[in-house]
Amino acid sequence: MVKQEDFYYGGDYNLEQWDQSVWEEDMRLMKKAGVNLVSINIFSWANLQPDELTYNFHTLDKIMDLLAAQGIKADLATATAAPPAWLARKYPESLPVDRNGTRLLPGSRQHYCPNSTDYKRLSKALAEKIARRYRSHPALVMWHINNEYGCHVSECYCDNCRKAFQTWLRKKYQTIDKLNKSWSTDFWSQRYYNWEEIHLPGKTPTFANPGQQLDYKRFMNDSILSLYKNERDVIKKYTPDVPVTTNLLGLHKPINGFLWAKEMDVAAWDAYPDPFDNLPCESFMAHDLTRSLKKSPFLLMEQAAGAVNWREQNAVKIPGRMRLWSYEAIAHGADGILFFQWRAAQGGAEKFHSGMVPHSNDENSRVFREVSALGRELKKCKELIGSAFCAEVAMIFEWENWWALELDSKPSNLIRYIEQLLSFYRILRQLNISVDFVRPGEKLDKYKVIFAPASYQVSKPFSDQVKTFIKNGGTFVTNFFSGIVNEDERVYLGGYPGAYKDVLGIYVEEFSPMRKEVSHQIKTLWGDMANRIWEEAIHLKGAEAIAWFQNGYLAGMPAVTRHRFGSGKAYYLGTQPEDSFLTYLFREILSNAHAGAPINVPEGVEVTKRIKGSAEYYFILNHSGREKIFVIDQVYDELLTGLQEKQVVRIPPMGVKIYKKNNEHS
Repeated sequence: MVKQEDFYYGGDYNLEQWDQSVWEEDMRLMKKAGVNLVSINIFSWANLQPDELTYNFHTLDKIMDLLAAQGIKADLATATAAPPAWLARKYPESLPVDRNGTRLLPGSRQHYCPNSTDYKRLSKALAEKIARRYRSHPALVMWHINNEYGCHVSECYCDNCRKAFQTWLRKKYQTIDKLNKSWSTDFWSQRYYNWEEIHLPGKTPTFANPGQQLDYKRFMNDSILSLYKNERDVIKKYTPDVPVTTNLLGLHKPINGFLWAKEMDVAAWDAYPDPFDNLPCESFMAHDLTRSLKKSPFLLMEQAAGAVNWREQNAVKIPGRMRLWSYEAIAHGADGILFFQWRAAQGGAEKFHSGMVPHSNDENSRVFREVSALGRELKKCKELIGSAFCAEVAMIFEWENWWALELDSKPSNLIRYIEQLLSFYRILRQLNISVDFVRPGEKLDKYKVIFAPASYQVSKPFSDQVKTFIKNGGTFVTNFFSGIVNEDERVYLGGYPGAYKDVLGIYVEEFSPMRKEVSHQIKTLWGDMANRIWEEAIHLKGAEAIAWFQNGYLAGMPAVTRHRFGSGKAYYLGTQPEDSFLTYLFREILSNAHAGAPINVPEGVEVTKRIKGSAEYYFILNHSGREKIFVIDQVYDELLTGLQEKQVVRIPPMGVKIYKKNNEHS
C-alpha cells in the first residue's frame, strides 16, 4: 500500500466550475497556502460523460497534469455522487422514491436509488474508465469514491428496493418460518407465507413491525455499501496499492461506520461543527469515533474555513477558531486537514459556503491569511503521520443498537442514543480522559474502564464478553434501559436488564419514565442531586446502592448501584443524574481503575496523547477564553515553535502546544 509521506493539507478543488484563466493563479495561491493534496472530480460526471456512449477526459487530463507539475497530489474521486440529467431521463426508475411515494427529481445531488441496476452499471463503468486512465498518473495518491453516502438519500421505497429487500431477507433467513419467529409476526396477525407478501416499512396505519423496521435499516446500509464496493472493486483491479476512501459523516445514523471501515483503506469524515457553539462536543466525539473505526489515523476530508451555507443562521469561525479546531482533529488522530472547498463558488447552491480562497480573491483577507499560516505550520507535523492515539477507556458504540433504540413504540422517546453517549463523553472530556469507541466483538482487555450508555440491544456473545471483561478485573458502567432485547428486538425474559443483570447484581421490576419537563431528586454520597428522563424500580441482588430516589413511590429505592463481580466492578445508573453527579462518580471510578489524564492541566484546557516509536506527543489545547498558566514537571520540545518548554507554561486563549518527549533520551 502506498504510504502517506506528508501531513495532508488542502481541500476540494472544483476546477470545472472555473475558467482556465484562474488555474495558474490557483497553483500560486496553493503553494503560498502550503497545499499538498486536493480532492478533485467529485461532482464532474456530467462533464466527463455527456451521454451514455461518450466520455471526455480532456479537462481532467489537464487538471491532473497541472497538479503533478506543481507537486500537488490528487485525491481522485469517481464523480458518481451526482448522476447527469441524461441518466434520469433515459432511466427514470434510477431515481429514488421517498416513504410517501414521491419520486425525487434531478436538479440537486445524490438522486439515485441504492438498488438501481442502471445507476450501478453506469457508475461502475465510469469508475473503471477513470481507474484505467489515471492508474499510473504521478499526481494520484488516493481514490475517493462517490461523496457523503446516505447524506440525502438513505432510504428508498421504490419497487426495485421492495424486490431487493425480499431477496435480502430470503438470503438472511433462508426460510419464511425463521423470519416469522425473528419478527414475532404472530403479534397483530402479521405472519407471512410467501416472501412476495413482504413490503417495505413505509406508511402504515400505526406502528410497523420493529423487526421489519430494523432489518430494513440493515438492508439499506448494505445496499448503499454495495454501491461503494461496486466501484472500489473495479478500482482495486487496476491500482491495488493505491489507498481507497470515501468521506463518511461521523455520527451519521443511516451508515454503519464500523462495517464500512472494513472496506476502506483510510477512514475519513466531514466535520462541520457550529461556530455558535464554543465547545461542539458532538463533532469532537465524532473525531474519536472516526479514528476508532479502524483504530488508526483518519483524514478530516472536509471542514469550513469560515461559515457554511446550509444552517438557518451560519456563524463564521472567529479568528483562531479554525486553527484550534483543526488541531482538535489532529489531537484525536487526524493525519490530514482538508476543506470544502478551495475557492468559494460563484454560483450554485453552495455559493455562500466559505472557501480557502474567498469571493474577493484577496490573499490578504483574514481567512486566507489564517489558512496559509496553518498550512505553513502543519509542515512541522510530518513526524506525527501514523502515530497511535492513546486511550485507556472505551465507550461502546453500535449502529444497530442506535437504530433499534430509536424505533417507535418505546416507553419513552426522550432516550436518544447520541444524547446518552454525549452525557458520558462530555464528563470524560472535562476530566481529560481519552476515549476509544469499540463495537461489540472487539477486544476489550486493553481498556481499564468500559462505558456502555443506552446499551438497549445486546447480543448473547457481547453479554458474555462483558462478563469476562469484568470478571478479569475491568470496570463496566451502563445505565437505564440497557440489556433489554437481543438482535431480533425480542425482550430478554426473567427480569430487566436481562443481558446484564447477573454482572450488575440487580433486578429491575418496572420502568417509570418521566415527563420531559419534570425533575426529581436523588440522594447521593455527594449530596442531593437532580435527576430526569427516567426512573425504575431496582432490587438489589448482590449489588450495593450508592444513590437513592427521593420522590414518589420509588422514594428510598436504589437509583445507582455498584456490584463486585469476579475481580472487577459493574456500575448501573437507573436514571439520568445531573452532570455534577456524573463528574463525582466518574472521577472516583477512574481513580480506582488507575486511569487518568496524560498531563495535569487547568479547567478549560484539553490534553491528549499520541505515540510513535519511542516518541510521545502531548497535545495541549486551550478552549477557554482566557490565558491559562500551569506547571509541567519535565522538559519538553514544543513541536510548533521548535523551542523547549519547562516548569511554568502559559497558553493563550485558543492556543495550541504540541509537546514531544523522546523516551530514548529521557
